[in-house]
This record gives sequence, structure tokens and C-alpha cells, in this order.
Amino acid sequence: MSTQRILIVDDEPKIRMTVRGYLEADGFEVVEAQDGPSGLSAVVTGQPDLVVLDVMMPGLDGFAVLRRIRATSKVPVILLTARAEEVDRVIGFTAGSDDYVTKPFSPRELALRVRAILRRADGPPEAAEDRILRFDGLVIDPDTRTVTAGTDRTVELSALDFDLLVALAGTPGRVFTRRGLIEHVWGRDFFGDERVVDVHIRTLRRALGDDASAPRFVGTVRAIGYRFLARPVA
Repeated sequence: MSTQRILIVDDEPKIRMTVRGYLEADGFEVVEAQDGPSGLSAVVTGQPDLVVLDVMMPGLDGFAVLRRIRATSKVPVILLTARAEEVDRVIGFTAGSDDYVTKPFSPRELALRVRAILRRADGPPEAAEDRILRFDGLVIDPDTRTVTAGTDRTVELSALDFDLLVALAGTPGRVFTRRGLIEHVWGRDFFGDERVVDVHIRTLRRALGDDASAPRFVGTVRAIGYRFLARPVA
């Protein structure tokens, strides 16, 4: 298996150096970019397996860089920022990020998140192999990682939101706690706020066209978590 390449895009040299040290210690190949334009160029020329992308960069900020990346690539992206407000997390996930880490952060935690996301990106969850999940108004194909709503509308999802949907839809009606979903999707080595699940549920519902007040697919179980509402069809 070839060494996986991580691209770090951050205007602070000390952060790049620190993150690079931890990732290289974990066996990754690391390349760096100091601003948005050079980061976009490195995505094209370097073909990274994952991008760690700072949001608060002068000029072309991380949100703008992420949108341009998503126009041509599905490479996993972890946003790195000092902005912890929920609205910023929503913007990041809506733009297509796979995770969101706020400064100050633990480099060890970031390295664990990188590894967890790359494990997910290697393929669909084991329990979902070789089966298409069919529901009234929704078809999920774990093998091709595609989702179709209605008769022909392709639903665009980030890698993490797709895995979250498969975890829920794999056992319709089952109530998942936030911790349970984190273990299914993020992995047992996840460190961080469990409310990240709520943010991803919102972006997932938006992509599916699901109304949170009268959901068709993803329902909220108050004070507990979430469950998939639609029933399978033949």
C-alpha cells in the first residue's frame, strides 16, 4: 500500500510545522501550502488523499478554497479554524468539508481524525457492502456511494454525510444516540464535541430536501438522538 499524502494549507508556519511532525510520525507523506491559491494548485498537482485547510487566511479564505476544491474534487477536507461559532461549522459542512477542528487544538487529535476519515474514504462501511438501500423516494448505493432522490435527482453529499446516511438507513427505525452515530461514522477514536452530529444532520437533511419539522427520512428523537423514518421497498 502506497503512503497516503496529506496537504496542509495554512498561513502560519508554526502550525504547518507542528501538524506536519505529527502526521509524518504517523507514516503520512506531507506537503504544505501557505495560502489559498497555492493550496488549490497543490490539490491539482499533488493529488493529496486528504487536505487540512485553514479557514482564516488572508486573501482567499478557506471557505472559498473549499468551494473551488469541491467543484472538481471529492478529496476529504478537514477545516482548521479559530472560529467556533455553529454558523461557521454549518457553512463549512454545507460547502463540503468532512470535519471541523477549532484552534487551539490537539495535534494528536487532528492526526486521529485524519486517520479516521481516510479509513472511511477507503470504501463503504463493511455492513453496507453489496447492497442497495431502497426506500420510497430515496435510493442509496453504498458501493458506488451515490444517492438518488425521487426518480432522477442525484443528491450531492460529503463523504462523511454519506456515511452518516448509510448508518441511519442501514437499520430503519433504530434510534441512534449521538455517541452511537459517532462510533459508527467517525470511529471510536473520535475526540470532540458530540454536537458535531447535529450539524451534519442539518446538512444531510438540507441535501435530501427533508423538513426538520415534518421529516420524511431523518427524524429526531428528543433528548436521545436520531432515527431513519422511511421503510424499505422491494
